[in-house]
Amino acid sequence: MAGPPERTPGRGALRRGALAAGAAAAAVVLLAGYAVADAADAAPGVLTLAPVPVAPAPPTAPGAAADPRAPVALKPLDPAAPRPDPAVLAAAVGPLLAAPALAGSATASVVDAASGEVLLDSGAAEPAEPASVAKLLTAAAVLRALGPDAQLPTRAVAGPDPGQVVLVGGGDQLLSAGAGDPSAVVGRAGLADLADAAAASLRQRGTTAVSVVLDDSLTGGSPQVSAGWGTGDVAAGYVAPLTSLAVDAGRRTPERYAARSPDPALDAAAAFAALLAERGLQVAPGVVRGAPAPAGGAVLGEVRSAPLADVVAEALAESDNTVAEALARLVGASAGSGAGFAASAQAVLEQVRAAGVDTTGAVLADGSGLAAGSLVPAAVFTSLLGAAGREPSLQPLLEVLPVGGLSGTLSERFAAPEAAAAAGLVRAKTGSLTGTSSLVGAVVDADGRLLVFAVLADATGPTVPARRALDAVVAALAGCGCRSG
Repeated sequence: MAGPPERTPGRGALRRGALAAGAAAAAVVLLAGYAVADAADAAPGVLTLAPVPVAPAPPTAPGAAADPRAPVALKPLDPAAPRPDPAVLAAAVGPLLAAPALAGSATASVVDAASGEVLLDSGAAEPAEPASVAKLLTAAAVLRALGPDAQLPTRAVAGPDPGQVVLVGGGDQLLSAGAGDPSAVVGRAGLADLADAAAASLRQRGTTAVSVVLDDSLTGGSPQVSAGWGTGDVAAGYVAPLTSLAVDAGRRTPERYAARSPDPALDAAAAFAALLAERGLQVAPGVVRGAPAPAGGAVLGEVRSAPLADVVAEALAESDNTVAEALARLVGASAGSGAGFAASAQAVLEQVRAAGVDTTGAVLADGSGLAAGSLVPAAVFTSLLGAAGREPSLQPLLEVLPVGGLSGTLSERFAAPEAAAAAGLVRAKTGSLTGTSSLVGAVVDADGRLLVFAVLADATGPTVPARRALDAVVAALAGCGCRSG
């Protein structure tokens, strides 16, 4: 599926276009399980791959999806596998980094996962536009800040005025408009369940007439749109304005690229009010934003999202910009940062840095990689995967990477003859914007050695040839067995 017309790229421009050492145990974790990953990098200029088929959603939970983790697809590691010789590896990969489709813009970092040895540094310290691989930084930050088992609450709270019900958003962008599905990630928490609990609580209190007020303070009190996003991104379905809660990430219909609501939280609040009315309460017309729910206000009902590790898996699997931005905002809130995109992005980098990642040269404009202005060196991503191997809270990040030729965006990658042998041996997060293509992940080489890599190219030509060129680079790593002699 073709994206909008591509823009002319410029090397290093702030444009909207389109490891450190890890323990040997981290390598085992990397092979333990992988997500059905990002079915598309939802961003302008993307020539997206066909969506991975999913089971029909339950009628009461539009868009509901099962746990996105995929079965184990990769062979076990050989702990005695020989370590690659950097010179041999460079000879195998260097010419491919100079492929015409990458237009001289490719930078790369390759690290031996078991020893932490840097095997290739080709401009790895040079900041480059990351596109959607920036979501890996946001995912790591929120896992570290809140923990993999945290769940995002959506609450109904008694307001200060008689009969007032305050709907309090806790960051869940994947609510169901109906009943929740406890087996799903999208639609785990349902507004109908919240309405059931709230209506029962209100009747116990003797309240039959109510008004509904929205507390959207988590994300700044009004729908937020980054100045770095394109003017058509919301209408094209690439992202929704950021609010503190949303049904199915603000989509108007269940399709992945459905147009988004201009105010997802207010729409959700209106749906919640209608559900209260269906349960026999007299509900005052109109829903408005109000002051934050009073401290100590009685909780009338609460529903919770899937565990954060699963929400992160979904965000990476679908490359969902809306969910990624909400996760970044949660990182900012946990740090006491302001409610803006830049403040949240800075909080993401601070959390990642605190995990031991060398973030030198990294700048984030938002949490999804969609906005113009993000620049991240390739070495930051290999350092990030090393930290994920060392720190338990970050291990889910290693488990949700797509598998080449099997899942997500990578399900239709590594299909060309020059890259096909790497299918099933590569797992990576993809990134695509007009003029930018990136891959960050890990690959098992011909000798059974696990290599961690990041390849970023941010001044390419058309997307499909650039993607094939990146696949060829990683396939060369898979096929090298680059021992000396």
